[in-house]
Amino acid sequence: MSLLLDTHVVLWWLTDDPSLGDDIKDRLDHEADVYVSAATIWEVAIKQAMGKLSEPSDLPELIRDCGFRALPITVDHAIAADRLPLLHRDPFDRMLIAQADSEGLTLVTRDAAIQKYDVALLAV
Repeated sequence: MSLLLDTHVVLWWLTDDPSLGDDIKDRLDHEADVYVSAATIWEVAIKQAMGKLSEPSDLPELIRDCGFRALPITVDHAIAADRLPLLHRDPFDRMLIAQADSEGLTLVTRDAAIQKYDVALLAV
């Protein structure tokens, strides 16, 4: 199964946060097809600029270089995100939902609002 990580999941993985759970950590460490969206890097950079996320200052680069596969944002992803029902208003999460659905990926998240969508999910 190919996985797309929600932003909080990437951050938990990077910090070895117990919220993730050992089974999920092990899976992320050993699964070949684990993706991080460009939307996640963008979201982290914006939250750092706004002071909502702190150190390290090179967090976007750490995420980029953590070994997961990069998933760029395409025009088709943008169109798909626009056409989603407004069950969730966060534009970054809407992009992740659209990308997971468009690319046949399973979205790894704890976000209850995302779980309202008809998209393959792995709840953590």
